[in-house]
Amino acid sequence: MPEDGKKEAGMHTIKDYLKERILIIDGAMGTMIQRHKLEENDYRGDRFKDWHSDLKGNNDLLCLTQPDIILGIHRQYLEAGADIIETNTFNAQRISLADYHMEELAFELNLAAAGIAKKAAAAYTAANPDKPRFVAGAIGPMNKTLSLSPDVNNPGFRAVSFDEVVSAYYEQIKGLVEGGVDLLLIETIFDTLNAKAAIFAIKKYFRDINEPRDKRGEGYERSSKRELPIMISGTITDASGRTLSGQTLEAFYISVMHARPLSIGLNCALGAVEMRSHIEELSQIAACYTSAYPNAGLPNTMGEYDEQPEQTAHFIEEWAEQGFVNIVGGCCGTTPDHIRHIADHVKKIKPRQLPVVEKELVV
Repeated sequence: MPEDGKKEAGMHTIKDYLKERILIIDGAMGTMIQRHKLEENDYRGDRFKDWHSDLKGNNDLLCLTQPDIILGIHRQYLEAGADIIETNTFNAQRISLADYHMEELAFELNLAAAGIAKKAAAAYTAANPDKPRFVAGAIGPMNKTLSLSPDVNNPGFRAVSFDEVVSAYYEQIKGLVEGGVDLLLIETIFDTLNAKAAIFAIKKYFRDINEPRDKRGEGYERSSKRELPIMISGTITDASGRTLSGQTLEAFYISVMHARPLSIGLNCALGAVEMRSHIEELSQIAACYTSAYPNAGLPNTMGEYDEQPEQTAHFIEEWAEQGFVNIVGGCCGTTPDHIRHIADHVKKIKPRQLPVVEKELVV
């Protein structure tokens, strides 16, 4: 993959398309997997039929045991109009995989997931080169946090170290990049320190692969410079407008802007109605592109999402008309129908223009 997310079709970068129109990111992977009503044996497949612990619920594992299901979900979102699809790797790093005693599968899972998504995206790009499809390597927040203690009696305790988180993310990133992703998406961030560990891991990975191949003399051969765009998406957990670790939206943005991301945005936790004011605020302070992919409303008493595709699309259309967003899609509870309606509602609306930000006011 050439530097900066360039595609073979005309060698345009994703930035070129972001200047032209609002791009669409896909909807929920978990919601679509649930539709298949998979049982324990489906998760295990032949390879893991004798695994010593339960595997049901390990959705990332389906990239190895049920790849056709994952490929089919990607295709449904692409058919609905998604420009960007996310790999099925939300928990595919060794710290989260330890819940299933599958730490050693982290690299393989990410490599396989990227390959599946790339296969789907490449087919749609080939069919319509004027609308290239991009694959975002999904890097989730992890099930252990660097900023919060899991022990209410010991607030200083941490279940994991910064170096351990960096190492886990580094391995995941290596698999995603070698699998062919076009972008790296650090998403559903509720602890900014975990996100900063992911950013550090990304930067370290690309520094490592861009090192000279041979340093033994002045005429050493240097590998071609390669780096992928980074998307960052945080999560506001309640009406206070803060992340779970206590940061305001502006503080969160300032904490991660050193990564020079392609985009910064919000996803999950809230529906579009509850997320609107936060997206408006972000659109005013972000020097980069903005993204938003809310849930299909708030969950009902059964934990299900009732907001219909037309409703979600109507809310997001208003954001677009107000000039808040550059990338939109859906999170929990959203389906290809939601993405189809969203794509249709914003297709004629101009994307948000990047503001002129007084950089000297931020240190």
